[in-house]
Amino acid sequence: MQGASVLVWLLGFSLALTTVLAKQGPWVMRISCGARVNVRTAPTNTLWYKDFAYTGGIPANVTQAPSYISPPLKTLRYFPLSEGPNNCYNIRRVPKGHYAVRLFFGLDANPNLQDEPLFDISIEGTQFYSLKSGWTNHDDQVFTEARVFLEDGIASICFHSTGHGDPAILSIEILQVDDRAYYFGPGWGQGTMLRTATRLSCGNGKPKFDVDYSGDHWGGDRFWSPITTFGQGSDQPRSTESGIKHPTNAPNFYPEALYETAIVSTDVQPDLEYQMDVDPNRNYSIWLHFAEIDATVTGVGQRVFDILINGDVLFPEVDIIKLSGGRYTALVLNTTVMVNGRTLMITLHPKEGHHAIINAIEIFEVVVAESKTLVQEVRALQTLKSALGLPLRFGWNGDPCVPQQHPWTGADCHFDRNGSRWFIDGLGLDNQGLSGFLPNGISALQHLQSINLSGNSIHGVIPSSIGQITSLEVLLQNQIHAVRPEIEPSSGRLALVSCLGLDCHSNVCKKDLSYNLFNGSIPDSLGQLTSLKRLNLNGNSLSGQVPAALGGRLLHGASFNFTDNAGLCGIPGLRTCGPHLSAGAKVGIAFGACVIFLLLVVCSMCWWKRRQNILRAQQIIARGAPYAKARTQLSHDIQMSRHYNGHARTAAENGPSLLS
Repeated sequence: MQGASVLVWLLGFSLALTTVLAKQGPWVMRISCGARVNVRTAPTNTLWYKDFAYTGGIPANVTQAPSYISPPLKTLRYFPLSEGPNNCYNIRRVPKGHYAVRLFFGLDANPNLQDEPLFDISIEGTQFYSLKSGWTNHDDQVFTEARVFLEDGIASICFHSTGHGDPAILSIEILQVDDRAYYFGPGWGQGTMLRTATRLSCGNGKPKFDVDYSGDHWGGDRFWSPITTFGQGSDQPRSTESGIKHPTNAPNFYPEALYETAIVSTDVQPDLEYQMDVDPNRNYSIWLHFAEIDATVTGVGQRVFDILINGDVLFPEVDIIKLSGGRYTALVLNTTVMVNGRTLMITLHPKEGHHAIINAIEIFEVVVAESKTLVQEVRALQTLKSALGLPLRFGWNGDPCVPQQHPWTGADCHFDRNGSRWFIDGLGLDNQGLSGFLPNGISALQHLQSINLSGNSIHGVIPSSIGQITSLEVLLQNQIHAVRPEIEPSSGRLALVSCLGLDCHSNVCKKDLSYNLFNGSIPDSLGQLTSLKRLNLNGNSLSGQVPAALGGRLLHGASFNFTDNAGLCGIPGLRTCGPHLSAGAKVGIAFGACVIFLLLVVCSMCWWKRRQNILRAQQIIARGAPYAKARTQLSHDIQMSRHYNGHARTAAENGPSLLS
């Protein structure tokens, strides 16, 4: 029995520990933009991390915050247009989940930059907010907030210049919330995000965050703007000190104090009406908060009202006590509506008993998330960006194709409706002063229809992998693809295009690498592009034989330009090539030539050494000539003397000469 008790205790302790661990604080990242060190701010001692290695831009000091609701930080980061129209914070190692992303804006302390900047903001490639003129004069416009799902471990937050000043960011907050937070029915999920349009605490006179209310951290530390009247001149604020039941329930975790204040209508104007400006033709998710805090309302049927949205009754005969289960009990009603005009009006119309009452209002714009560009093609463009040394002004940051209002300069995008993905079907980077090289990774751009890199100083060899771009026909058969305007090749343009069976005219299917510094040979893999119609490689430093497959294509109406490449040969218009040698033969010839050259050098050195020795000997002989001549004469005299004496002896022995 004792062992069983211990086991039960251990199981209970384990479950309790699991619950505690599961309820540990949600993942949070707060960045003080432009800060060199971590910062803590009063009164909550909130930690803001230093701004390091997330993005480009320039750190600067901030003027006094435009609103007292902004965090009291002293720095910001701004993005001049010279660094490109698109700049992003890429925050890595973000756990998969549902998040509230909040951005605060600021003004640079530089006296020459006092005008408020206006720019667009996107999260995960979806544009969800544009700053409006006059935002510095409205407390609820100094920041924006969205509820989004982050799936790939990276939070990408981008700022897009619109030509009205440099984007300037004071701080970024990424706050994890419950995965089911703000579920609004069909359409909710990872394909949408919610942008906070407004969040009101009715009857309250001070702005507050959830942390000020001691709210649950899983609520995402929402900001509640105060409103004591809807402007009708007759409604009144109401409050209570009684505790509220069930306000902090999952998944939204509303703070209890939110329901302790309210606005009620009066006899002068029985209807409660709240009106706000919105963007037309959008869906809005509306969350209405109630609690019966009037001491004079004690039972069911004593306060009944209809709720209308833009004149349509969406919640008929609302009885707070009946729906919530009692007095001082939280009630939340939600609906999603399409707003065609520019005004959203919420009306509470009394039906029975007391006048209408409301404690809080939340309104979110439902934003459909953009489909992203194929990951492998994004990586290929990033590799190309590095290899070509693309200047910052191109703004190749974030996603190449989305948001659609801000695509990458020089990248042509096409949407695949079947795969719900964007892909790159064209690159136009001609005459941009580029001086890098073409990487092998360009072959990952499998949907390219045209490339134009002419008029740059791109060097190196043409990668053979470029011949692997062969899937264009299959992908485009299922798409409606607009014909591109014709681009004249008078200045020379690379039009390597693999149309693979499409009817490629002069205005499509082309590749232009002309007027660069490419060297080496033309890769044989280009001959594998069987539908290649136009290829301009003129004005480079290419050499070797033009692949036979390309030469044969000229007989079938293809238009190729290989001029101004002194080393090329093998097709009409170019010089005749010598006997074709295999790669092994070429290596053997090169090796033999090197050996012969080395032998010639060794022989030359030996001859030169021998010649030097001979010259040195002659010099020595020349210096010793008088002594040598004397010895030679003496030797000659001795020889003559010996010869004479011998001759005399011979004569005496033989008798007298007949001549004597």
